[in-house]
Amino acid sequence: MVSGDLGFFLRHIWLIPLFPLFGAVLMLLFGRRLDPQHAHGHAHGRGAGHGLISLLCPGMVGAAFVFSLGAVVQLAALAPADRSVEVVVFQWLTGSGKFHADWGFLLDPLSSVMILVVTGVGFLIHVYSVGYMGHQGGYYRFFGYLNLFVFFMLMLVLANNYVLLFVGWEGVGLCSYLLIGFYFHRKSASDAGNKAFLVNRIGDAAFLLGILLLFAALGTAQFTEITRILRIGDYSADTQQYFNLTALCLFIGACGKSAQLPLYVWLPDAMEGPTPVSALIHAATMVTAGVYMVARSNALFVLAPETMGLVAVIGAATAIFAASIGLVQNDIKRVLAYSTVSQLGYMFLACGVGAFWVGIFHLYTHAFFKALLFLGSGSVIHALSGEQDMRKMGALKDKIPWTFRTMFVGALAIAGIPGLAGFFSKDEILWQTWSSQDGAHRFLYDVGLVTAAFTAFYMWRLMNLTFYGRSRVAPDVAHRIHESPPVMTLPLGLLAAGSVVAGWIGIPKVFHFPESWPSLEHWLSPVFANPVAETAATEHSSAAAEWGLMALSVAIALGGIWLARRLYHHKPEAADALERRFRPVHTLLYNKYYVDELYNALFVNGLAKGGGTALGRFDAVIIDGGVDGAGWMTRFTSTVSIWWDTWIIDGAVRLGSFLVKFSSYPVRILQTGLVQGSALFIVLGVILIFGYYLWG
Repeated sequence: MVSGDLGFFLRHIWLIPLFPLFGAVLMLLFGRRLDPQHAHGHAHGRGAGHGLISLLCPGMVGAAFVFSLGAVVQLAALAPADRSVEVVVFQWLTGSGKFHADWGFLLDPLSSVMILVVTGVGFLIHVYSVGYMGHQGGYYRFFGYLNLFVFFMLMLVLANNYVLLFVGWEGVGLCSYLLIGFYFHRKSASDAGNKAFLVNRIGDAAFLLGILLLFAALGTAQFTEITRILRIGDYSADTQQYFNLTALCLFIGACGKSAQLPLYVWLPDAMEGPTPVSALIHAATMVTAGVYMVARSNALFVLAPETMGLVAVIGAATAIFAASIGLVQNDIKRVLAYSTVSQLGYMFLACGVGAFWVGIFHLYTHAFFKALLFLGSGSVIHALSGEQDMRKMGALKDKIPWTFRTMFVGALAIAGIPGLAGFFSKDEILWQTWSSQDGAHRFLYDVGLVTAAFTAFYMWRLMNLTFYGRSRVAPDVAHRIHESPPVMTLPLGLLAAGSVVAGWIGIPKVFHFPESWPSLEHWLSPVFANPVAETAATEHSSAAAEWGLMALSVAIALGGIWLARRLYHHKPEAADALERRFRPVHTLLYNKYYVDELYNALFVNGLAKGGGTALGRFDAVIIDGGVDGAGWMTRFTSTVSIWWDTWIIDGAVRLGSFLVKFSSYPVRILQTGLVQGSALFIVLGVILIFGYYLWG
């Protein structure tokens, strides 16, 4: 419970998720009546109901942002040790023994960052959607799903225990399925929604098992209690192995939700949904849920060093794997999709080396520039009447200048150019990887550095193919190119501003900014404080080394930008020649290492369809064969039984009766039933007896 001296917003943080829930309920129950022409796909007219939807649904998320901002301001006014406020609305689940789960909410520095990202970026995406989706069918349904998603995401990041977090976890999975498959008349969109739902179930099963293991060990599912118990405990080697298993199960869940190897395959296909969906779910919020959960579970992960190492390795492997695929993709949204997978790998790399705050820092900066890039790509697609192939673009920078300028800022930010948000968070990840554990992660640093080069290259390949060079736009589309309306470009401008300034709250210490400068590391330190490992927190490298590595990463980024511009703007024929020269490598990357084909062969056609076929044959041959065999055996034994009964049993009875009847004939001759005959036999018998004695 909370004390009465807290501010209004802190005492009522449970209201924050209810704003978007209210909008979702209204849309899903009454939206068809508000906007009937859009309910059936006829989007030619805009009535009063359409306008009400355009105000209500973004307004609910905006209200949640204002309420969240008020709560965070009041939280910041508290002493650092008191910045953890819990509000228990009611006891939700109770079971045998100690098990219980509250419908409770926790606002601390970590969840405060998340709610501002979810509601702030979510609000801008809602506003953008008013313009992007304004003339499409299912308008009310789209905003209903979008509001419902924000509700579940807020439940996920505000929950004070794993059980309630799991409700939000599954809820965003459901909304992802609904939004990815929003264009349900397209088979590709329907398949993508199914794929996302099924792949996430694999991770969710492991996540649920991890929650149960954690409760079995500690007797609680509440975050604050788990953290307190884990930080004061002195555990044996066997107990630490148990923690490794528990943390591994939680991490598998995170791999599913945050698209890490080997469960990343759903995210690129999720681009089948509307572009605002890509920006909200697959750039700023849902896919970061796994990173948030691992960071929230930091007290457990630091006691599971083997799993921590695996988190770092999987993160680095995913980062370079996805970035390499993004080098050659031609669909503008698919490049950004693989970029998202790669950047999520960066976040897990940071968490895996113990720099949890840096993982959250990159989550925060990534929300701005990746949402900007996705929405910018949507503006490009909007201008080109739905075209997404970059080979059919070019020379657009003067035709859609606002989109170009904002995407230019976003591309610089994600490439890691100094002064922009991506530079600070990416450089901090690389530095923390380099300096952690006396150089044990130097190889992972190298992987991260190569990934940074790939990132700069594929983003500026995208920029050059889209905005520079000669126009490759189809003639029937070229004359219709136009800049997006203000309702779409204004969110782009605000996100571009965020992509510039958001990183300045994570200034590296080597910059020697004054202590009064706002620091995200200082803000998050109460959540990630770890007394068990504090003794290991030593300085591994000099300031000169940090400056040198920073300069190297910037040089790598600039090199990637220069190479992309040279190949795809100044000398496009060189890019074609390079592609022909390395055709096998290009084909491998373009086909995404054939992972989808491998998964289809092994799991879809093999385990699922093939397994179903095998089970069908097993049922037909073994089960049905057994049943048929049992039936034949029953009929056979029945026939034998009938034969035995007829010829042996009944035959013996008939034979016995015949013998009795046959042997009765002599008796019947002697026994006539006449008195005279009986008297005669008596006399004869007497004579025989006397004769025996007389002549014997």
